[in-house]
Amino acid sequence: MTDLVLVERRDSVLTITLNRPQQKNAVDHELAVQLSSALDTLDADPGVSVGVLTGAGGTFCAGMDLKAFAHGELPVLDGRGFGGLTRALVRKPLIAAVEGWALGGGFELALGCDLIVAADDARFGAPEVTHGLVPSEGGLIRLPRRIPYHVALRVLLTGDPLSAGEASEYGLVDELTAPGAALDKARELAARIAKNAPLALAAVKGVLRATQGLDDRAAFERQDQMIAGLLSSEDVREGAQAFAEKRAPVWRGR
Repeated sequence: MTDLVLVERRDSVLTITLNRPQQKNAVDHELAVQLSSALDTLDADPGVSVGVLTGAGGTFCAGMDLKAFAHGELPVLDGRGFGGLTRALVRKPLIAAVEGWALGGGFELALGCDLIVAADDARFGAPEVTHGLVPSEGGLIRLPRRIPYHVALRVLLTGDPLSAGEASEYGLVDELTAPGAALDKARELAARIAKNAPLALAAVKGVLRATQGLDDRAAFERQDQMIAGLLSSEDVREGAQAFAEKRAPVWRGR
C-alpha cells in the first residue's frame, strides 16, 4: 500500500508529511487512517516531544478528496474527526508547516495544530459556504478563538481566503518564512520546544485546552487535577538537579 503519510523522526521531533502531492494532499479515507496512526505514534513514542505536520509538493492540504467522497468515502474517523486529527486528543505539541494552500478541511487540519508556521505566500481558505456547507471540523469553533471575531466572521461568511501575512498580523500564524522554508522553520521551532521537559509540555497543552472558557475557580481546579502528578515526576527532580549542577537536563518523560 502506498504511504499516503510519511513519518520521519529527528531527535525528539517527529515530522508527519501528507503525501498525495498530485492530489494537492486532499484527504481520502486511507490518508485519514494513516494520519491517525502517525499521530498515535507521536503520542506513544517516549523519545518524541513535538510533532510537525506538513504537506508534500508545495501544498499543505486542499481539503477533502471530492472524487473519493463521490464514491462514498468519508475522510472523517469516528471520535477523531477530519483526517483523524480535528477532533482527536493529541497530547503532545503539534506544529503545522504550511506551504501553498490550506483549504477547507486542510485549513481545519492546520487549526487542529497548536502552532502554525507558514510561507509568506501561503493561503488559508474556508470556502464551504460557497458550496452550501459550513466548516464543521473546527473552522467555526477554532478560527474565532485564534483571530478577532469579526475577521473570522468575514472569512467564514465570504469564503474569501486569508493571506499568510494577514493571518500573521492577527496572530494565527506564529512565524512567516520565505516560500519553501516553512518546514525548516517549523522544525527549528519544534527543536526549541523539545529542549524542555516532555511531561511539562504535554501538561501545558492539556491545561490550556481544558480550561478555555472556565471561570478562574473552575480553571484552577481543573488545572490542579491535571498536574497533580507532575511535581513528583523524575523530570521535575532532574530539572532541579541539573540547575544546581549547571548542566543541561536529561529528560526521561517520567
